[in-house]
Amino acid sequence: MLSVENLTSAYGRIEALHGVSIKVGVGEIVTLVGANGAGKTTLLRAISGVQPITAGSIRFDDKPIERLPSHDRVAAGITQVPEGRQLFAPLTVEDNLKLGAWSRRRVDMTPDIARVYALFPILDERRNTLAGALSGGQQQMLAIGRALMARPRLLLLDEPSMGLAPILVDQILETIHGLKREGLTILLVEQNASSALAIADHAYVLETGQITVSGTAAEVQVDERVREAYLGV
Repeated sequence: MLSVENLTSAYGRIEALHGVSIKVGVGEIVTLVGANGAGKTTLLRAISGVQPITAGSIRFDDKPIERLPSHDRVAAGITQVPEGRQLFAPLTVEDNLKLGAWSRRRVDMTPDIARVYALFPILDERRNTLAGALSGGQQQMLAIGRALMARPRLLLLDEPSMGLAPILVDQILETIHGLKREGLTILLVEQNASSALAIADHAYVLETGQITVSGTAAEVQVDERVREAYLGV
């Protein structure tokens, strides 16, 4: 579904990605593992079109998209849940969800909102609550739900467990795995490498803007470099 080849991106004169190549197959969870500052968020932002690239290609459904503006990538089926959630805090839960469907605003949103509420019942209970008043876990649920309102085929998830209690981390990751079972393709950046590898099909290790290890999630889990650096083994 997604093919990134020799991607380079920079912030001013500082190059953050140095010829990165990854592939994501239909219906897979692919996870990116790496330390803070390795370039994981930059890669997701480049794929979603909010971070300029200086070289390389991005193909979605075998069509080049690196020149498409970000809103056209959403319309094509790519949606990102950003690090830090970035909700519209002064708006209600339901209004945040409706904004997630802005690219489909002429379509009846009722079934999509119902699907999000079925996935996250607590959001149904708090549909009229301001997003800024939600707990961290509820905000993450809302951020995922807002992304799902666009009916993506590829979901980019950036650190969905950040700042959450362990029990909520397990809940969020189980939800992600459930979305995969429904057929959604997911590219996941997750600080909890062990949990991310446990639900992923394939994995890439990104270090200082370069891919250093890649393979099936099972292969990456037993790689000695990964075990020592990211799994604490």
